Amino acid sequence: MPPADVVPPGSEVPADAPGPLLTSGTSADVFALDETRVLRRYREGRDATPEVELLRHVTAHGFPAPAVLDAAGSDIVMERVHGPTLLQALGAGEVSIGDAAQVLADLHARLHTIPAPESWVAPSDRDWPLLSGGPVVVHLGLHPGNVILAEDGPSLVDWAAARSGTPELDVAVTAVMLAEVAVDAGGDYSQAARALLAGFLHASDVSPVAALDDASALRAIDPVLVPGERELVPEAAELVRTLVELTTA
Repeated sequence: MPPADVVPPGSEVPADAPGPLLTSGTSADVFALDETRVLRRYREGRDATPEVELLRHVTAHGFPAPAVLDAAGSDIVMERVHGPTLLQALGAGEVSIGDAAQVLADLHARLHTIPAPESWVAPSDRDWPLLSGGPVVVHLGLHPGNVILAEDGPSLVDWAAARSGTPELDVAVTAVMLAEVAVDAGGDYSQAARALLAGFLHASDVSPVAALDDASALRAIDPVLVPGERELVPEAAELVRTLVELTTA
């Protein structure tokens, strides 16, 4: 779960970069255009229209996410949100684990009040075999690296995986993501991740148990994961199940 505004080591700046590279993901790069705007550009020409439509839909409902200023083809010009990610703030000790867990739970709860747009069509260029839609907008990547702590409150970024779905699936995906870090015995943040996961499950009003199998299957096909990380997914799901049982006992 890399911070949303940090360039991963080894990232190369494209020759046609329109500005400084802020972050580089599996399929897209984000460039700073100026102090108020960023450009999110898909490297393989992916049509950004479905993502733009969902972003405009959620911001129209008052959800804290970057405003879309312009879009065409594989490019999205968005409002630039300034501030550290929740992951960075946790690492620096500026936010407690309990407060971070509440931020994640609150963003989920707020997002899941937004009905899925009736006319929205899911992208056809990604394989999401388990998603048959649902009544609300789901982010499917709501983790500390995608939450920016702006001056006026947390803002959720990176809507590439967003879809229509169920709150249970969205919460389950977040829980499995956190649990993957927690069960990584060689990781530097496993204990903190376990505490954050426990806090998130306690703060959330939605149980992820019914959607754990689907969330695990989605995580297992995520192109971001390397083979060693994929092997952690079943253990991560089992940890989520165990912690839910403990919190509801």
